[in-house]
Amino acid sequence: MNDDVSTLAEWIADSPSTVFFGGAGVSTESGIPDFRGANGFYFQEREIPLETVLSIDFFTKHPEAYWEWFHEIYRPVEPNGAHKALASLEAAGRMDAVVTQNIDGLHHRAGSRAVWELHGNWERLVCTGCGMVAPLGEAVTVDGDPVPACPSCASQMRPDIVMYGESLDQGVIEAAVSAIARASTLIVAGTSLVVYPAAGLINYFSGDHLVLMNATPTSADAHADLIVRDPVARTFDQVMAELREEGAI
Repeated sequence: MNDDVSTLAEWIADSPSTVFFGGAGVSTESGIPDFRGANGFYFQEREIPLETVLSIDFFTKHPEAYWEWFHEIYRPVEPNGAHKALASLEAAGRMDAVVTQNIDGLHHRAGSRAVWELHGNWERLVCTGCGMVAPLGEAVTVDGDPVPACPSCASQMRPDIVMYGESLDQGVIEAAVSAIARASTLIVAGTSLVVYPAAGLINYFSGDHLVLMNATPTSADAHADLIVRDPVARTFDQVMAELREEGAI
């Protein structure tokens, strides 16, 4: 084991409260492109800019075009070693909460329970008419229309995500802030820390150990107690192996 892995494993084992704050880089090893990486969604050439497609104004005016894009890029993927490790740490009492910028739902699928999804979850749909929430797979389409209809009232449904032009859920924000403020160890992984207000949440941390796990430098590097550049899932696989060897989980 390298020194970084051993240090992180030791801090997790000794910490009275550990919180994980993750971004797109947590899911790249599941096959989902990150947002601002070299091959990420942000830099992919497209006829309509991504920020426009993902805006509430575009969705409201052009729901068919939005859903055509959605069905083009959506594909179910499986949790990777990082998602599974975090769920195992929570079950062992070593992880208090996961705060995520991702909308892929992989933390829930891996088994984590205390998950605060800042930008929502595209595996859930919400009806624009009656407000019914349903899993993506339960939505229905009619006569080739790409826009799913509510199984209850037949109104249009939308992904349960925060689009550009919308505010984050205040209850989710407050819960995430509370978890981060109580943490003695905060692990920030797979995020460039440039998307606000989510990126500003780490300013509420005042604990003992700030760990940054990202392939490229971030604005918070100068404040970190440990910086890891290796892939997130690979690092957590090694951390879990060391924790098991030490009998900490």
